[in-house]
Amino acid sequence: MAAESNLSAVLYAKDDLRLEHRDIKLPGENEVQIAMCSVGICGSDVKYWTHGKCGRFVLEEPMVMGHESSGTVVAVGAGVTHLAKGDRVAIEPGVPCRTCRVCKEGRYNLCADMEFCATPPVHGSLCKLYNHAADFCYKLPDHVSFEEGAMLEPLSVAVYTCQRGEVKVGSKVLIFGAGPIGLLCLLVAKTRGASSVAITDIDDYRLAVAKEYGADHVIKVSTNDSQALAQTIAAEMRGQPDVSLECSGVDSSFVTAIHATRSGGVVVLVGRGSLNVDVPIVNAAVREVDIRGVFRYCNNYPQALAMVASGQVDAKRLITHNFSLEESLKAFQTANSRESRAIKVMINCST
Repeated sequence: MAAESNLSAVLYAKDDLRLEHRDIKLPGENEVQIAMCSVGICGSDVKYWTHGKCGRFVLEEPMVMGHESSGTVVAVGAGVTHLAKGDRVAIEPGVPCRTCRVCKEGRYNLCADMEFCATPPVHGSLCKLYNHAADFCYKLPDHVSFEEGAMLEPLSVAVYTCQRGEVKVGSKVLIFGAGPIGLLCLLVAKTRGASSVAITDIDDYRLAVAKEYGADHVIKVSTNDSQALAQTIAAEMRGQPDVSLECSGVDSSFVTAIHATRSGGVVVLVGRGSLNVDVPIVNAAVREVDIRGVFRYCNNYPQALAMVASGQVDAKRLITHNFSLEESLKAFQTANSRESRAIKVMINCST
């Protein structure tokens, strides 16, 4: 099939991000080809760039970056009937096998054969043209921007996290980490009727942003004593939270979450710290504090899109910096710099 020159941001190794022209084939069966517009930088993207790995996923060969994305359909493969050339779409980056047990049970995010954008060895979408499974592309209403379409990916994480934590009307919610996922969890928890939301961080600026976004309590972490911090949280919230959402990826926050959560409550692990963490598991067990994991999201893109389209969640407000595709390295440097005060960095591939 004919191929076109395709400017792409490619990670070759730790600290080695390059712009290069790559070939791309026409879309295959049940695929669409998308002219990329907006691509957000995720914390996992930064980890690949700074460490060459993220959790158990290790970069072993050059990989196109990017997975929080949206664009315009420019070509349609055989078998695609629900999308057409010119449609504006948000891209759910993970494509499962669709046939294994967990896929058939509806928990496709756990599929062992999942191909997820910019997760080794799968290429991502930080490029001019990108092919993706059509059934994992969602048509955007005219009033929803491309940037908002790209924000559906981290917003889906927040929606799934609050779902796993059973956040509901009247819930008291504690969030560890005021980064993009923590802030989006704050916004989603509020839409689900949480009566009180507290958020912790080590950074004063991010705590101020959380307060502006509607946090009822902001708590600066200034101690490594998890039990003491849990007591501080309880005093600030006037009682222990029903649900704690660990979004920082810091091991000590996981420990604090167990101590802080009320008996019979729920701790949800969103962030990724060490592969093995020393935690007070007996404390959780005897108080029946449920510990639940989150791996990305599952069937949450339609909900996230509905929240943005209806105005329930203003995900776009998290975007603090914008760059062109040619400025990708600068964008990554900004996302990794505390001095930049970046919340969400967005790259525009269409300029």
